[in-house]
Amino acid sequence: MEISNLFWEASLEELKQGYIEERDSFTCLLCGEKAEKGIVYPYKDRLYEAERFVRIHIESAHESVFAYLLGMDKKLTGLTEHQRALLQLFYQGKSDKEIQKELDMGSTSTIRHHRFVLKEKERQAKTFLAMMELLKEKDEYAPAFLPVHKTATMVDDRYNITQEEQENVIKKLFPDGSEKALIKFPPKEKQRLIVLREIAKQLKTGHTYTEKELNETLKGFYEDYVLIRRYLIEYGLVDRKADGSQYWVKK
Repeated sequence: MEISNLFWEASLEELKQGYIEERDSFTCLLCGEKAEKGIVYPYKDRLYEAERFVRIHIESAHESVFAYLLGMDKKLTGLTEHQRALLQLFYQGKSDKEIQKELDMGSTSTIRHHRFVLKEKERQAKTFLAMMELLKEKDEYAPAFLPVHKTATMVDDRYNITQEEQENVIKKLFPDGSEKALIKFPPKEKQRLIVLREIAKQLKTGHTYTEKELNETLKGFYEDYVLIRRYLIEYGLVDRKADGSQYWVKK
């Protein structure tokens, strides 16, 4: 299962802790890093069991689960930039007076109003979540939509993709399997997204590619590898250094 699937299917408690327990390991929901049960992991001259190590991994690689979630695209969090700034300062334990001074806004009563608005947003989210959970039990005709990948740079109608649509596109455009060559790069945004996701799956996670190495890899999928490379970056599936010397799969 893709890490994005694990992330979106995790319970609220699992999301809060940032990892899930599987049969033989603990998996970071933020990047897919695994810590196998029964193995002792070294970190800064100390040894840790798997679950404790994955917690340390989250702190060292992602700062915190809160920081990671706050940094996600606003289309996924529903937060404005202003709300994000406030939440960050609230999380740091700053007083209303300190926040008012740091953001240079209104008065402390203005900050208290923003706290109230965020609490209202929390109540609405809980109510909506409960309704959607109840709906799952009744809506037998609901299509199975694919989850949006967490590193998406734009979230819009192109992500309105069902499992059936994905399977049909892959079968049509990758007749020999998605690890083989693409017969054409589709003009429709939905189909492009499906194709790019499939290509990104074939790239090595955690590996840093040189531009030449990535080009050679992408040539195996499509002759216009520059086009594929550009769209992988545009869709938030691959990132790179500003000078284009290094590329890697975004987690």
